[in-house]
Amino acid sequence: MSTGKTDPPPTHPAPPPDTPETIERRRFLARVSVGLGGCMGLAVAAPMGAFVVAPLFAEVPHEWRPVGKVKDFRIGETVAVTFVDASPLPWAGVTSKTAAWLRRVNEDTFVAFTVHCAHLGCPVRWLPDAQLFMCPCHGGVYYADGSVAAGPPPHPLWQYQARVNGEDVEIHTAPIPIG
Repeated sequence: MSTGKTDPPPTHPAPPPDTPETIERRRFLARVSVGLGGCMGLAVAAPMGAFVVAPLFAEVPHEWRPVGKVKDFRIGETVAVTFVDASPLPWAGVTSKTAAWLRRVNEDTFVAFTVHCAHLGCPVRWLPDAQLFMCPCHGGVYYADGSVAAGPPPHPLWQYQARVNGEDVEIHTAPIPIG
């Protein structure tokens, strides 16, 4: 039951006056907190920054990969060959393989084109009867020398270096830009 009186608000003891030691302790703890927060921020930001910047300094691997014996290729014929990418990841498995279109020009000269369209990277097909490379995605067409015949590709097919090394035909692997 209410008697009509209100209870007085609770009173708290007044805080003690700030002494120079208290002020210094607060300033010290504030500086320690800011310093620890900065260290933690740096500990998080440094690996993220390294992740972004490291690829700019990574050396791109280039290796000669064998794709077959010279005697297995006929002069004037364009065939698909597969080889292991220059920079496969350890867990890549079958995806570490890539391909190229290889043509034997004469007894000891070979030309190798990427299988990726210069427009958006779709795989191109070789049509031997038409002597054209065709991209099924957006209608890109390339002549037998890799130059653009029609469609949206902005430039010719990229080429790999190819060489004869003894009895083997080898392709110099390198990252192929798209676009």
